[in-house]
Amino acid sequence: MKIIVTSIFVQDQDKALEFYSEKLGFVKKVDVPVGEFRWITLVSPDNQDGVELLLEPNNHPAAKEYQKKIFADGIPATMFGVADIHKEYNRLIEKGVKFTMVPTKMGEVTIAVFDDTCGNLIQIAQK
Repeated sequence: MKIIVTSIFVQDQDKALEFYSEKLGFVKKVDVPVGEFRWITLVSPDNQDGVELLLEPNNHPAAKEYQKKIFADGIPATMFGVADIHKEYNRLIEKGVKFTMVPTKMGEVTIAVFDDTCGNLIQIAQK
């Protein structure tokens, strides 16, 4: 068994698609209509057959409440791995991404947290 798709709740699928592709650099893999929303997945550019990130609409009241509460408590919705966190931090700052935590060493890992503009805090980590 392996993970093939993981999802993140977003307030606006179009805005999320733009942010995750243009700012973060993920590549759109699937974008098909599903009722009033779309099934939109993205992948890492260097592993296009790897795990897909689904931009899941937060239209369900429980999803909205969950997203709102973890954001308010400063809890990242997910984590992405990076090879060089300082290089990635600087690249994202140049693209206008707003960080809530600068790269910070935590034992064997260095982490940073940013706002994805779609209702989530996202953590990046370098081991």
